[in-house]
Amino acid sequence: MEIPREIFLKDYKKPDYYFDTVDLTFSLGEEHTIVSSIITVDPRIEAAADSSPLVLNGVGLKLVSIKIEGKELKEQEHYHLDARHLTILSPPSTARFTLQIVTEICPQKNTSLQGLYKSSGNFVTQCEAQGFRKITYYQDRPDIMAKFTCRVEGDKALYPVLLSNGNLVEQEDLEGGKHYAVWEDPHKKPCYLFALVAGQLQSRDDSFITRSGRKVALKIWTAENDVPKTAHAMYSLKAAMKWDEDVFGLEYDLDLFNIVAVQNFNAGAMENKSLNIFNSGLVLASPETATDGDYAAILGVIGHEYFHNWTGNRLTCRDWFQLSLKEGLTVFQDQEFSSDMGSRSVKRIEDVSFLRKNQFPEDAGPMAHPIQPHSYIKINNFYTSTVYRKGAQVVRMYKTLLGSQGFRRGMDLYFKRHDGQAVTCEDFYAAMQDANDADLANLLLWYSQAGTPTVKVTSFYNSEAKTYSLKFSQEVPPTPGQAVKEPMLIPVAVGLLDSKGKDMPLTSVYRDGLLQVVSADGQPAYTTVLQITKEEEFVFSEISECPVASLLRGYSAPVRLESDLTHTDLFFLLAHDSGEFNR
Repeated sequence: MEIPREIFLKDYKKPDYYFDTVDLTFSLGEEHTIVSSIITVDPRIEAAADSSPLVLNGVGLKLVSIKIEGKELKEQEHYHLDARHLTILSPPSTARFTLQIVTEICPQKNTSLQGLYKSSGNFVTQCEAQGFRKITYYQDRPDIMAKFTCRVEGDKALYPVLLSNGNLVEQEDLEGGKHYAVWEDPHKKPCYLFALVAGQLQSRDDSFITRSGRKVALKIWTAENDVPKTAHAMYSLKAAMKWDEDVFGLEYDLDLFNIVAVQNFNAGAMENKSLNIFNSGLVLASPETATDGDYAAILGVIGHEYFHNWTGNRLTCRDWFQLSLKEGLTVFQDQEFSSDMGSRSVKRIEDVSFLRKNQFPEDAGPMAHPIQPHSYIKINNFYTSTVYRKGAQVVRMYKTLLGSQGFRRGMDLYFKRHDGQAVTCEDFYAAMQDANDADLANLLLWYSQAGTPTVKVTSFYNSEAKTYSLKFSQEVPPTPGQAVKEPMLIPVAVGLLDSKGKDMPLTSVYRDGLLQVVSADGQPAYTTVLQITKEEEFVFSEISECPVASLLRGYSAPVRLESDLTHTDLFFLLAHDSGEFNR
């Protein structure tokens, strides 16, 4: 048995070989399934002189044959095979070549629910994070992005529906009661986004007209008796597509979008390109059996997986240490989507309550880890509240610091720079900073430091000078492996209330003696964002009476707050604060 090995972020190396195209053929059978792959391989120029071996991942596979440029390879002479790898010893290192691999798998016996398996009689896949290696030998890492075609063959009576990624380009009947379908995905993707579904399914059909006028066919597949329960899921999908266009200018990029609901699925849902697969509980709903919370959950999760079409699929992660790059950003998107479709304040209260209840204890416990982990043994262990929920709060801080328009500029630049690439959290940070010519120093520490910061605030009103000061300090607690922490950039949204409970106009503030204008276009602000980077003092001038401070409005940073507000102050804010989250 192989001993698990710890993987470190600092050890990342570019692959020596890239894959350009992948042509897959699945011959689905009741005893076993044959998987054939034809891969176009491009050696990396910088690594050509090394003549590096090509190491492919594979688990639980039976190798039938392997060829390079049509020539059969021999074990030991041309390749080595062990329980987890197929290593081609001396592949061509200076020119593109074609690699052909045929494997045999047994989906009926696959109880891991990773790779290709059977669920209620249907073939289903789950490949994130490392399930594709249970289907065929491959470089199972997210920075290997290729264009896939997939031909699926099976018994027409048993598997009348054959689905995979992309657009359906061909389907025909075959002899012996079989049929096939060919799917082509024109966009490069990592193998964790590959999907296949085959079985007896029925669909709810609809369509969506994109902002450029293209008609996209929409299908939600499920068992026949469950089709009536998919109405809300279809409404949610169309609402998400429209919202992504309106808010971020992102249009769907294929002719067809499929969702499949299955009973046995080890993830709540999976964003496979154009073929999302869901646990049935996150698709099916009817007024007779579903609660308001069920309907809200379906709206959010359908939106989340659809939004991944750009934030995760078109732009993906360089490595699994960047998981929060796609998941933190997409959780932020689905939270914003649900807020716009319902009550923004109610949604914000729900999200922060979840964070405090689930993520804060994680950050304070023995398993505390940053949203960009430094190492892992099994990446599946890092699909956590920290990576997802705290990661979403870090994305929200960009919007808080840069404003809605600045955040949109950052998103536009991120997509312009990196469409079709596998990138890092640092790339997202750079796009946000560069698009706005902003100084976001110390914000990157949110990615690398674990623990929930505590922000302490004390206030003082000078009745003679008519000034009001807020003095801030921060403490990031020690966590396993990180005894000493650096001070971080913490945006604290602040408003001041007068004795009648009205927001006081704010025009400027002194930060450590330097004047900062907070008004816009000559108009006063009623909420301003203070950027806390160390122990420092902010002084507001022209404050006619002692105010009550509304601190951390909208929960502008995922921190614990300690202030000198009295119970009387808190009751006053409860009655009058215009910030509904704080109230």
